[in-house]
Amino acid sequence: MEFCPNMSYKEKIAARAAREIRPGQVINLGIGIPTMIPDYLPADAEVSILSENGILGIGPRCRGAEDRNLIDAGANYVTLRPGAAFFDSATSFAIIRGGRVDVCFLGTLEVSAQGDIANWIIPGKMAPGIGGGMELAQKSRRVVVTTSHTTREGAPKILEECTLPLTARSCVNTIITELAVIDVTPAGLKVLEIARESSPEEIRKKTAAPLIFPKGEIPIY
Repeated sequence: MEFCPNMSYKEKIAARAAREIRPGQVINLGIGIPTMIPDYLPADAEVSILSENGILGIGPRCRGAEDRNLIDAGANYVTLRPGAAFFDSATSFAIIRGGRVDVCFLGTLEVSAQGDIANWIIPGKMAPGIGGGMELAQKSRRVVVTTSHTTREGAPKILEECTLPLTARSCVNTIITELAVIDVTPAGLKVLEIARESSPEEIRKKTAAPLIFPKGEIPIY
């Protein structure tokens, strides 16, 4: 998928995240930017998108012919791919707990250099509960965080240590923002790609954790 100049930062993150999906995978999409990812998959993509509320085989988001009975776990109206299946949430979580999810895409409030994720509550604000994000983060074979690089106030979201209550520890494999694609490795946060509109200097300035940049030319997306 080619990036368009007029894409919003959320669309660009979702489009880049879609490139992480491989044929035959079972994937799960968290609330927010992850729900946009199906819009950037080929129509014939051989992937199975799982929703915790009991759907396997979700297609792109629905626009214009919404069915109030057909929603994902984030209450977004969705479409179905051929062969989609419905089941109860207990079966859905059995799939998750059984380690059947190949890749889980999650939004976040904070993520640490060790791959800890904090994405369910800001102290003092109302939240219904930690939900299924904890199990997805712990049990998925790979966890990809899709998030803006900073908060609305400009504070870094990628930190040496999370300051908010954790959802799970040492679970994040890759971070995709509007500025960079970063892998969480035992040696530290390794920058794999940078956005065309960004630069290493900007990424360093907006990240509150040490970064490892590759030697030579850095791939651009």
